[in-house]
Amino acid sequence: MYLTWLDNNSWLIEIGEQRILLDPWLVGSLVFGNMPWLFKSTHTQPSPIPENIDLILLSQGLEDHAHTPTLQQLDRSIPVVASPNAAKVAQKLGYSQITALAHGESYASNNRMGDRLTIQAVPGAPIGPLLVENGYLLTLASGTSLYYEPHGFHSATLQAVGSVDVIITPLISLEIPLLGSVIQGSKTALQVIEWLKPQVVVPTAAGGNVQSEGLLTSVLQEKGSIEALRATLADRQIATQIMTPKPGDRFQPIAVPRKVAFS
Repeated sequence: MYLTWLDNNSWLIEIGEQRILLDPWLVGSLVFGNMPWLFKSTHTQPSPIPENIDLILLSQGLEDHAHTPTLQQLDRSIPVVASPNAAKVAQKLGYSQITALAHGESYASNNRMGDRLTIQAVPGAPIGPLLVENGYLLTLASGTSLYYEPHGFHSATLQAVGSVDVIITPLISLEIPLLGSVIQGSKTALQVIEWLKPQVVVPTAAGGNVQSEGLLTSVLQEKGSIEALRATLADRQIATQIMTPKPGDRFQPIAVPRKVAFS
């Protein structure tokens, strides 16, 4: 497995000879609901769109996960696996192979060596009172495994999974006073590490080369730190390593994958 952080929530996951583009925002600005006065982010050093993508994986239908300008730049014949909400975005853009995964559902494919990759949707972040978006478990039959959830909302159903090799999730919280957490990384990172016992955890949702403006940025507050989490892991004698890549870094998070099976 190789990972490349493309900034914010955007990742290239190379697993089982497949190149998976996850939650890509790579071109243009990021604006929610066509309201730049509320929130607008731009890349100060944009990452190029990776080539030879085998699959696009979308966890949410919001603009920072299913970014329309970026998806418009990609080949519409690339298969898309998405939450039902994100699948609607891909459908409107004319993608021809879309698999919408409800919680508990899976998508599977085999590489040239016959190593089966399974992507299972699990409950993720709530968006309003009625919608819960997706997190994902990715596992190869040969043993490599990864869990991704971009807002730090981890379902209790993960306790039945067993161990995974890598977790990608926020480690720092973003809160709006009186309204609560938009991202609750520092509140839940330790819990999901204890549940899934990963070899490595990698932070996401933190902008490395991103500049933001608008009303929302003036009220968002960061809570927690990676250094504090490292200290807690050491105090509890938890062997999980925290890796903090820079945007554009391609790295191998694990040396020897563990053999695990997801139900």
